[in-house]
Amino acid sequence: MTTYEARLEGREEIAERTMALHFDKPTGFSFKPGQAIDVVLIDPPTTYTQSARHTFSIVNAPFQDELVVAMRMRDSAFKRALKSLPIGSPVKLEGPFGSFTLHNDRARAAIFIAGGIGITPFMSMLRQAAKSQLPQRLLLIYSNRRPEDAAFLTELQELEQRNENFRLLATMTEMGKSARKWDGATGLVNVDMVKHCVGGLVAPIYYVVGPPAMVRAMQDVLSQAGVAGDDIRTEEFYGY
Repeated sequence: MTTYEARLEGREEIAERTMALHFDKPTGFSFKPGQAIDVVLIDPPTTYTQSARHTFSIVNAPFQDELVVAMRMRDSAFKRALKSLPIGSPVKLEGPFGSFTLHNDRARAAIFIAGGIGITPFMSMLRQAAKSQLPQRLLLIYSNRRPEDAAFLTELQELEQRNENFRLLATMTEMGKSARKWDGATGLVNVDMVKHCVGGLVAPIYYVVGPPAMVRAMQDVLSQAGVAGDDIRTEEFYGY
């Protein structure tokens, strides 16, 4: 696996307790939408291996001149260190790696199902699809507790307006805890929701990303909806 050096160019809050980190793109670095990298701290906060590195899906698309990752701000030594890392500081990047990429048969639609920060690999795919005017039909079902927790929601709504082949269904599961107005769908992703959204799409392939419990639940939902296991691709995010 190739190791690169990059510098932290900036950070921003993209949802409540969720941060995006921007790095310069090293010369020669190339990747496919959906792939991941390891971010490795040069001066880790402890000698414990897990405090030195973390795997992240790449949020930006290949055509963009930077590398962006996103993380929920949990209380770990690595995340505390990365949050406080001065702008301009060097880090090491290992990768890219991973086969969680969009299938090549453009006649078959892609159904993305994301829970929370599981949206990250799909952002790269959807940005590249809009830029390339990909003729493939794409549908994203995006589940969050509240609009406050939904990273990139505004951009996704804009991408839907720009790309006639992309549809977004965002659903909120705990609107009783939200201070924002929400006119969209509410409730957990279930069989009826999937069947309603997917109707009319030709032989779709399903991509599911989120915490392990969410991924298992969606596999059960898709199975109940009659989706063959060979048409489901998953990626589990641990402690993202």
